[in-house]
Parts: sequence; C-alpha cells; structure tokens
Amino acid sequence: MRRNLRGLAAGLGLALAAGLTLAVAAPAQAAESNGGVRVMPLGDSITDGFNVPGGYRIGLWQRLAQGGVLTDFVGSGVNGPANLGDHDHEGHSGWKIRDLDANIVTWIQQANPRTILLHIGTNDIGQNDDIANAPARLSALIDKIRAYAPAVELFVAQVIFRNDAAAEAKSQAFNAAIPGIVAQKGPLTHLVDMHTGFSNADLADGLHPNAAGYDKMAARWWSALQSVPGSLSSLGAPPVGTAVALSNPQSKRCLDVSGAGTADGTQLHIWDCHTGANQRWTWTAAGELRVYGGKCLDVNANGTANGTKVQLWTCNNTNAQKFTFQTDGTIVGVGSGKCIDVNGSGTANGTLVQLWDCNGTAAQRWSAR
Repeated sequence: MRRNLRGLAAGLGLALAAGLTLAVAAPAQAAESNGGVRVMPLGDSITDGFNVPGGYRIGLWQRLAQGGVLTDFVGSGVNGPANLGDHDHEGHSGWKIRDLDANIVTWIQQANPRTILLHIGTNDIGQNDDIANAPARLSALIDKIRAYAPAVELFVAQVIFRNDAAAEAKSQAFNAAIPGIVAQKGPLTHLVDMHTGFSNADLADGLHPNAAGYDKMAARWWSALQSVPGSLSSLGAPPVGTAVALSNPQSKRCLDVSGAGTADGTQLHIWDCHTGANQRWTWTAAGELRVYGGKCLDVNANGTANGTKVQLWTCNNTNAQKFTFQTDGTIVGVGSGKCIDVNGSGTANGTLVQLWDCNGTAAQRWSAR
C-alpha cells in the first residue's frame, strides 16, 4: 500500500461527494490517555489511515465518546486529525501478517492492551506473499497474542473489499478461512465481518477506504465492541479460573517466580514478561493467586511488617494467601491490609516483590493480561 497523489485526490473527491467534511490534520501527540480502557488498533495502512489520516479510528473514537466509554488508544504509531481524541495506534503501512508477528510481543509488553482490533492480510494478498499459507500465519499470530496476553479481548476482522477482481477473489478465499480459525481460539477471540456490504463506493483508490468507507469500518468495530461489554472496560481482577500475566506498568515487567522454582519459600520478583508457567497466575474464587496448579502467592508467615517477603508456598487456604484486587490496580493482602509492592520502585529484572503500606505509587500497580 503505497502513497500516491492520485489515490489521495480520489479519496478527497469521494469524501466531498458524500457530503463529508475531512478535518485538517493537527499535530498529534503520543501516549495520550484519558485513563480509559486500553485499545490497540493493529494492522497495516488501513489501520494507520491512508488517504484519510486517522482512518476508522476517527469514527470509532467519536462513537466511543458518544457512548460514554473512556478509551485509551495505544501503540507506537501516532497520527490523525484534531477530532480524533487519541492518536496512538499500531498500524504500519505496507506491513503483512509476518511483520506484525515479528513485533507483537514487544508491542504487547509496551502497551499492555485490554482489547486489540486486528485487521491484517491485505498486503499478503496484494504482494502475492504465499497466499495459500496466509490463514496459517494469521492463526499463528493470534496464538502469539493469546500466549502473551491471555486475558485480552481480541477482535479479528475479515479484510475489506478491494476493487481488483483477481485480488478480491483471493481476499474472499482468505476471509473464508478466518471464521474457522477464530472459532478455535477460545471465548476471548471474536470474528468481525469487515467485508460484507463494502463496495468500490467505499474506496478512495480501489484498495484503501475513503472517509465514508472508514466510517463504515468504525461502525463495524463499534458494533463488535458493544457485543462484548468486557472489551470496553478496564480489567481489574483477573477472570476467575483464567491464567494471566500480572504486569507492573511502571517497569513493563511481570510478577515472576525466581528461576521458575517450585520449592516453598521461593522468592517472587519482576522479570521480562514471557509465556512461561512461572508467570501464569490463576485467580480463584477463594481469592488465591495460584501458579503451577498447587502453589500460591504467599506472604511469609502471614507477616504485616513493611518489607515482608512475598513468596511461593503450597496452597493452604490461609489469609497469607488471600488477596483482593482494588480498582486502582493494587493487590492487597487480606491478612495484612498491605499492598504487593516492587522494592524501591525498581524496574530492573530481578527486583524483589514485597509487602508494603499501600501508598498509591506505580510500584504497587498491577495489570492482568
């Protein structure tokens, strides 16, 4: 998907013909946030907003705002007009499935999204890149997202219509494989029909949407999000029974059992987030955080003093192993009333985790993903 003046003129012409007004792009700022649910728009130039900077994100943001949903778009890219309240995204012009796959772990670690909107495959088809195996590459990308963000709500879109007949036939074949893929990925992965009802009238250059087409995409995303209410709210406590990573947003590292140890008394610390079993914590109805099945997050000797060791211990149903998740992201011990804390607000691998008076600092914030 390459930029060209003819395509830009076509997009502007179609938008004006449709009676739409395109906002003049304003300088965009990175890392904007209103404290809302973290949503990552993920894909190629259609996510970036080729022809219409901001693309579908403009209409989606406006619908979210009108619906009273606080939203924090996240990603390493930044663009769009003034009427797009948050300019962050993860759309990359010309990129294919394999390109997203090569970078998705870093993006998840940096952005910690609650919800991901994935629209990818257009360039695999347009560049004739092993199209027969494109569905398998998409499946592998979804698996990687699910592995590194087990609790994320992931919306996977079928790619939109394109005007070239041969490429459109390939798009349809690719789209036909997506429902079966999504159906295998569990209840937090959702299919979005981004193809039915689109036509050349929605395109600026036969490939990229015009303003009306992007707004149609925004409506599809909005409808999909509304159908999964949890996707529009920040995740507080992890879902009961779901193994998740617990990330400290300040360090962008995860709660980790040192050395993948299994012995009672093994110290807990923070470490680069990965998919190992020593970072997979399962919240139980009893308020435990279990790892390896039968081991629990434990406050040494049910202590209450600042600096008390937080460790691994065989689950025993005591208050030393029961915790509550607060709306501010803190994890509070039932036995002590104190918070799970990163020592000295450290961010380095191996920084110890301890018990400390709850103080509202970033060292005590945790986010399930």
